[in-house]
Amino acid sequence: MAIVFMGTPAFAVPSLEALARAYPVAAVCTQPDRPAGRGRALLAPPVKQTALRLGLPVLQPESLKSSEAVAALAGFRPEAIVVVAFGQLLPRPVLELPPRGCVNVHPSLLPRFRGASPVAAAILAGDEVTGVSIMLLDEGLDTGPVLAREKVPISPEDTTGSLTEKLSRVAAALLAATLPRWLAGEIKPEPQDGARATYARQLSPGEGRLDWRLPAPVLCRRVRAFNPWPGCYTEWRGKRLNILEARPLPAQGTPAPGEVVALEAQGAAFGIATGDGILGILKVQQEGKKPLPAADFLRGQRGFIGSVLPSA
Repeated sequence: MAIVFMGTPAFAVPSLEALARAYPVAAVCTQPDRPAGRGRALLAPPVKQTALRLGLPVLQPESLKSSEAVAALAGFRPEAIVVVAFGQLLPRPVLELPPRGCVNVHPSLLPRFRGASPVAAAILAGDEVTGVSIMLLDEGLDTGPVLAREKVPISPEDTTGSLTEKLSRVAAALLAATLPRWLAGEIKPEPQDGARATYARQLSPGEGRLDWRLPAPVLCRRVRAFNPWPGCYTEWRGKRLNILEARPLPAQGTPAPGEVVALEAQGAAFGIATGDGILGILKVQQEGKKPLPAADFLRGQRGFIGSVLPSA
């Protein structure tokens, strides 16, 4: 039984490895190599690197809409196509290729947070639980019927990076448990309730600049949700100051939003006043420098306590 795998980022790697242990993977389809780093050298996607390590054939079409790409996939005669964060919507000719459909892994509890950034969206919303859904793809955006779900708790310390890594492991295990049952005809797909659907929009680079007029809990969720990308930041002496780790704290007096305040015995080296409460700062990174614990950064910054940082 031939299976074709489609995926691109590190999130998809555990699922590819699990699939390759259980089935003959006829081919792996991933995004083309892209320039990366200061030298802009071409970098292979994590899924391609894993496929080559496993000795699997790799396809990297610029678009699945081309007849050549569809013909190449059809040549493998897949019984099913497994899709994990591939990065393109699959056109109808691809969706109709495999007899058992295109099985997709999505990092949310569908129909909540369909779309591009479901992990960050769950943190931004203050959700305590998210999860993984295994679904069948149709021509909509994550609208197909669901085969299985598994819940995953969100810890107060989780960032999008740490939660994505956690979900990738759960996704691989759930895929390994679900795909055999689906191929054997043991699962009845569950249509999604469109009335309950929410969407996770694509994040943009400019969203990371912090607005100190917002409440501290909201800002803290942004710091976690935008880590590692696009990152949260403010400005100090004309340079970007990245806020890497923070925690919300109760208000102390009535400082103006953006004012830097000294903290005592609250687990943070300093805080920044917000529209409601204090954002206690644990780790920062000055533009062009290495990340530092907030206490180490503070030692070299005369005049920082009492200054007022700009809002978005």
